[in-house]
Amino acid sequence: MYCSVCGNATFSQIPPGDNRLRECCAHCGTVHYVNPRPVVGTIPVWGDQILLCKRAIEPRLGKWTLPAGFMETGESTGAGAVRETVEEAGARVILGPLFSMIDVPHVQQVHIFFRAELLDTEFSIGTESLDVRLFSERDVPWAEIAFRTVSTTLELFFADRARGEFGTYTRALEQAAAPVHLPRA
Repeated sequence: MYCSVCGNATFSQIPPGDNRLRECCAHCGTVHYVNPRPVVGTIPVWGDQILLCKRAIEPRLGKWTLPAGFMETGESTGAGAVRETVEEAGARVILGPLFSMIDVPHVQQVHIFFRAELLDTEFSIGTESLDVRLFSERDVPWAEIAFRTVSTTLELFFADRARGEFGTYTRALEQAAAPVHLPRA
């Protein structure tokens, strides 16, 4: 790695007063911290249906997801979630309460989803979506959901809706084990 301040090579060390290995620059003294990146999104609801987007980009091209994306500097989590919903689904929503916050440490991310009510059904595909569609719970393409954070959030959402009471959830997802491919006999 190279220092983003002066361009010299960095090295790994535990800086004085710290307790973690960090990339440090011997030339200018900059300590390079790597912090989680927040992903923010909504669970847009219209009656008994939810709005999902089919991804037009990697990762998980062609898979379904809730409208979500990386939070931008200078915006709140709620503002970012609304912005992503407009960008990915062309959907206007009234932002509701925080629903889930899921840590994904192995990719340095935190996924944050808010409940939201669609203002109308005038939605459209965005540059990062191949399709945008309303689904009832029984029609959700579960095997085609892009991310575990989304399937976890949807499972919690539908369970709460069936119970008639919504909570707020936190979870941490561990890295999935790589599949084992055994030689054919």
